[in-house]
Amino acid sequence: MAILGELVAGLASGSVEVVDLTTPLSERTPVIRLPAEWGQPWPFSREVISRYDEAGPAFYWNNLRLSEHTGTHFDAPAHWLSGRDLDDVATVPPGRLAGPAAVLDRTERVAADPGFLLRREDVEAWMDEHGPLPEDGWLLYRTGWAGRAPEEFHNDGRSPGVDVDCAKWLAEETPVLGIGVETIGTDAGAAAMFEPPFPCHWYFHGAGKYGLTQLRNLDRLPATGAVVVAAPLPIVGGSGSPARVLAFVER
Repeated sequence: MAILGELVAGLASGSVEVVDLTTPLSERTPVIRLPAEWGQPWPFSREVISRYDEAGPAFYWNNLRLSEHTGTHFDAPAHWLSGRDLDDVATVPPGRLAGPAAVLDRTERVAADPGFLLRREDVEAWMDEHGPLPEDGWLLYRTGWAGRAPEEFHNDGRSPGVDVDCAKWLAEETPVLGIGVETIGTDAGAAAMFEPPFPCHWYFHGAGKYGLTQLRNLDRLPATGAVVVAAPLPIVGGSGSPARVLAFVER
């Protein structure tokens, strides 16, 4: 209990800060745009059940309509063909929903080139400076995309991501349990044209690893040392879920 006691004391004193990495969910939240011949995700919408009125005089609540992959969300391996026989979102072990974070910042490169692709050499340069990627931890890829307005947020061929070789290497040869991004999905906007298409999805989920999307406040995290907790809904048979994602940071 000493370790947990130290955590509680740190939270009370402010020496441990809880940073919310979750983008608020609303009717303005952008959802991924797919080729017209494919199925399309529903955007977030809601309908009031009652609001202290004749339908329910003492309570307010809503019915919701949305895709599993709306807003800040968790991608389970079952989301992709390569991981179809692996965990759905309800069977992901809870111990794998929390872990250390490595934050890799390429905001300047993305400002100059919105379609910038992270390469293996970028990650290796980060490792030369900060040390190895964390065992069973998250690689959080900061691009500055979280600061964009919803109408400038979409993945229409010109949003940053990870190149094919880097995605394969990260998924198959490094100890991270997943990748987290600020963009609408873990892959670049042009990734439908890659070989294989959507390589972060293909390789990470095929390796039994995870994705987090539409994160924010990554600028408030150190390059190393933060601990991330991702809390998706345990939807039975679900491919993913909107999630509340928090980071614990020692100040």
